[in-house]
Amino acid sequence: MAFTVPFPRTPFGDDGAAGGGLVRWYERGLGWATVPGPPVQLVTGLRFDVLELPAVAGRGVLRRVGAGTGPVALMGRRMRLLVAAGSAEELPGLLDWLEWGGISLDLVALGTDGRMTAPLPPGHGGSGAPGAAVWLRAPEPGREVESSLPALRSGPWGRADAPCLVRLVAAAAAECHRARLLSARACGPAPQQLSPQRFASS
Repeated sequence: MAFTVPFPRTPFGDDGAAGGGLVRWYERGLGWATVPGPPVQLVTGLRFDVLELPAVAGRGVLRRVGAGTGPVALMGRRMRLLVAAGSAEELPGLLDWLEWGGISLDLVALGTDGRMTAPLPPGHGGSGAPGAAVWLRAPEPGREVESSLPALRSGPWGRADAPCLVRLVAAAAAECHRARLLSARACGPAPQQLSPQRFASS
């Protein structure tokens, strides 16, 4: 019995026809606005916003909240959590309300007029370049992705059955703070400076 080998699937790249395939996957399959590349970028603030944080903190968030996130992307050492459109504007107030205001957390939000590099769709090979954008939890074309995004339970974008944005932000702030403390501990205490008076008096 003869075996047939299928032709290799055309990879989605950042230029030429392959880049056009990537744009079509997002614009036709998900209805998301894109900016042609390289690299192809997704426009934030229209259908979704993004919480961006260190990947080490993001892994802690995923352990804490389980399925309480929407799509999740990774690019190098940064993780991006998709949240409901409008959430970026709410982040400073939420952090204050959660008593994280004024603390450096390395937690940022991309909202209106923001951009994020478009990860390759699941199942499509890429260049394998280190730090390339990839989906950890990918959106599914043909489904209403926005209804699964973490949101406030009230407001024009909130849904009673959506994951809770407050819970996600609380976990993200705690994990960012924890990652910063661990990083500082790994670097060790700052070297003590000896006062010249000690040597003068000895």
